[in-house]
Amino acid sequence: MARFIFVIISCFFLIIYYVPKMAYYAKHPEKYDETVCYRMAQVMIEHVKRRGRISTVATGVDKLPQEGGYIMFANHQGKYDALGIISVHDNPLSFVMDVKRSKLFIADQFCNLMRAKRLDRTDIRQQVQIINEVASEIQTGKRYLLFPEGGYDHNHNTLGEFVPGSFKIAKKAHCPIVPVVLFDSFKPFEGKSLKKVITQLAFLDPIPYDEFEKMKTTEIRDMVVERIQEHLNTMETLNDW
Repeated sequence: MARFIFVIISCFFLIIYYVPKMAYYAKHPEKYDETVCYRMAQVMIEHVKRRGRISTVATGVDKLPQEGGYIMFANHQGKYDALGIISVHDNPLSFVMDVKRSKLFIADQFCNLMRAKRLDRTDIRQQVQIINEVASEIQTGKRYLLFPEGGYDHNHNTLGEFVPGSFKIAKKAHCPIVPVVLFDSFKPFEGKSLKKVITQLAFLDPIPYDEFEKMKTTEIRDMVVERIQEHLNTMETLNDW
């Protein structure tokens, strides 16, 4: 938390500059397409990483599908998770975020810039609508990031319960699934240290649709969890914390 507060304070003037700029870009998609907005998001994340003394080591980038849409399912560890993935994922992506968290200052403008979907966990109909919207957009070639664990609660490098309903999107979109493994991603914004921190993430081999076409969502969940856990077991901390 100390690093999070430090980054917010040190980026005060950047925040004043970027918040209205994000809002303007989001309101004018006819002038600023998703690639332009995504590049701005990456620039902002680099400011956060530099001031927060955060580095992210990524592997498996070459495994990402070169054509068509796909959905990434990642384990969830903290506030830095999506930022770390976006910083190393070259092609534009969007994500699904809890509606309450998405309304916070900066998060709200960032979600609009990234054209993210806001999920209301108390409204079943809205959840179905979001699933259908995301699936339809993936079919047109978009890429999405989801955290099936829903939230995080100091779970660190231990996996929580993955919600099987999240995998309905892949079934509806008939798209590949890319499991993403996050390791030490909780460190940047948890604890009191401001020492340099290194997080890791790995894009695993994509799972083609025909491999899970006839599986239930619980079975797909179990398969993805197993692959993430297997890779998580092989990863080691790159710095003291």
